[in-house]
Parts: sequence; C-alpha cells; structure tokens
Amino acid sequence: MSTDPENRDSRWPRRLYRDGSDPDPRFTLANERTFLAWIRTALALMAGGVGIEALNAATGQASPLRTALAFLLLLGGVLCSATAFARWMATERALRRGRPLPAPRLAPVIGYGLGAIGIAACLLLFVSGF
Repeated sequence: MSTDPENRDSRWPRRLYRDGSDPDPRFTLANERTFLAWIRTALALMAGGVGIEALNAATGQASPLRTALAFLLLLGGVLCSATAFARWMATERALRRGRPLPAPRLAPVIGYGLGAIGIAACLLLFVSGF
C-alpha cells in the first residue's frame, strides 16, 4: 500500500487519492472492471437506440413509438455513462476509507427501465408487425 505523497499527487482525481489509504489492488481493479461494465452497458443501450432509429429511417415512415423507444434507449445510455464514473469514485472512496460500499442506485433504474422499454418494443412489434 502506497502512502507516498508524491504518488498521491500524480493520480487523478487528486481529491480522491488524497483521502484515506490505498486498498488492496484487487479491490481497486475489481471496481475498475465494474466501471467498464457500466460503460459497456451504456454503449449497448446507445447502440440499441441508434439501431431503432435507423429502422425508423429505413421504413420510410417515422413511428412515434419507435422514436420514443430510440430516445429512451439513448437517454438510458447517457444516464448510465454519466453515473458510472460517480459510482466508481464513490466505491473507490469507500474502499480507501474502509467504509461500507455505496448502494447501487443505477441498477434498479436500468433494470426496470429496460423492462419497460422491452414491453414497449413488444407492443410495437404487435401493433406494427416489425
């Protein structure tokens, strides 16, 4: 565990690394993998939104439901990517201070949100035929 002040000042975000002490590197690396998983999820949501909007353009007639689905997927991707770093930082801060990890606030939003989007997509398939 490094407590070298020189090393602390060279890492970003500095305000995080000045606080507490370095945890076991395995925990920090696991936190980083979780952050990257949230980023992959954000990219997948955005790709789904772009894909649905591309289908909207390919059919030649815009469907408000498809546009709404695309918008919700893109918004979900933006929300996921925007909060992924904050989640990484809160977890890293808890690890450095030896405190309990923060509750996962984004997981239920993404889970229930994707469930609602899936239902809307099923309705779209039923109503429009594709």
